[in-house]
Amino acid sequence: MSITLSASVRQNLLSLQSTADLLSTTQNRLATGNKVNSALDNPTNFFTAQGLNNRASDINNLLDGIGNGVQILQAANTGITSLQKLVDSAKSIANQALQATSGYSTKSQFSTTIEGATADNLLPPDTEATLTGTTVATLATGSNLSVAAGGGFAAGDTLTVNGKTITFAAGSAAAGTASSVTDASTGNVTINLTYDNAGASAQSTTAVLKAAVEGILGTGSSFAIATNQVTITNATDSTGSITLGGTALSKLGLTAGETKATSSFAGQTLTIGAIDGSAPQTITFGTGANQVDTLDELNKSLASSNLQATIDKSGKLTIQTSNDQASFDLSASGIIGGTATGAGKLFGALNTSGPVADINAQNTRSSLVSQYNTVIDQIKTTAADASFNGVNLLNGDTLALTFNETGKSKLSITGVTFDPAGLGLQSLTKGTDFLDNAATNKILTNLNNASSTLRSQASAFGSNLSVVQMRQDFSKQMINVLQTGASNLTLADTNEEAANSQALSTRQSIAVSALSLANQSQQGVLQLLR
Repeated sequence: MSITLSASVRQNLLSLQSTADLLSTTQNRLATGNKVNSALDNPTNFFTAQGLNNRASDINNLLDGIGNGVQILQAANTGITSLQKLVDSAKSIANQALQATSGYSTKSQFSTTIEGATADNLLPPDTEATLTGTTVATLATGSNLSVAAGGGFAAGDTLTVNGKTITFAAGSAAAGTASSVTDASTGNVTINLTYDNAGASAQSTTAVLKAAVEGILGTGSSFAIATNQVTITNATDSTGSITLGGTALSKLGLTAGETKATSSFAGQTLTIGAIDGSAPQTITFGTGANQVDTLDELNKSLASSNLQATIDKSGKLTIQTSNDQASFDLSASGIIGGTATGAGKLFGALNTSGPVADINAQNTRSSLVSQYNTVIDQIKTTAADASFNGVNLLNGDTLALTFNETGKSKLSITGVTFDPAGLGLQSLTKGTDFLDNAATNKILTNLNNASSTLRSQASAFGSNLSVVQMRQDFSKQMINVLQTGASNLTLADTNEEAANSQALSTRQSIAVSALSLANQSQQGVLQLLR
């Protein structure tokens, strides 16, 4: 038997069912917090939110690798900081070696005695000062200086020799003579212009002038005329000079100026080979351009070879290595040579000796070598220990990082090898290293280069770390953006849904009451029919 419902009952029942469905949906939203829980709720929002959440999840998975990258870079930076401290410690040890007593009681040297040499003049003259004038036609070929045709001396003419003045004066003397007078207080000479052509027995003007000049220059000097040409020589101790002036010079074919005695050693050379890396050089002795003739000039030239020269009162010149090259042996073949060495030359036969070690000083330096090697060993182990999660950027490893879910945004950081060899450092050998300043300075140069390398790499890793940290922050923010976007598409408004729930509950209660009333009305009709 079928049951027939009235229209009002059926309508109330349908309304109640609809309200129940809405209430169920609202309660589900309140329970899950989402207004879209499946594609049936809203296909577009559901799949869009799912895509956003999937991307956020992929980026979140990459954050672990990025975080590891940050720690790997920080481990490398920590290692570089420690390596820098170790290099500074090695520098300190090397500086102690520089300040330590020289490892040699006597340095290598060669010496020679140069007679007459002084600090101001290493080239004592050994030749005479000689001055020869030009040919003058008016000079007599005989014993007298010609005065004919205006070519001879006139009263008042002067000739100055080494500061003393010879004056030709009008005067007379005994027949056949030409006299001169020397001022005892000044040394100046006056020659009377009286001459006699009568014969060789007469005293000539030439003889008087010769005597005056030679008297001024000193014993061994000479004044001579040959073929109408004057020659003056000052041979006093082979060190003299000739200084001329006066109005009579042109009549003798002479010019004003000074002529010095010279040294036969001028132009000779001293060659110095390469001394522990220094460039070979040739030193030329003399007074010309780029030549040396004083101790100061010699030392300026020797400085580039780490040599220094001294001279004593006897003329003994000694050239020895400086503290920087105290271990170098100048007696080695091919180091010292040149035309200034050998018998009869400026330096003669060289007396060369090698360095003499100071045992106590060498023991001190050997101890410093041991300390240095300990630091080098620590540099090796420190570089090897600067790893994180199996990656060591100080041991040649490479750090590869991926920043986005497509794998198109990447960063590859190539590591370095910062063991001692990678930093250009090595262990030292006792008896070979730290022997003198030059050897120590080479080690300090290597240490300074290592410091520069560490600083440069620290800067590079620092830049990479900044990039990785910025990408880490960006990824975190991007995840938040994606998840927020997905939530906006699927999350329910709990206030709205709670209100809806209350309204639907009231509506459901009213619908139940309406259905009950409708059913009671239908029952009343049935009673009347009975």
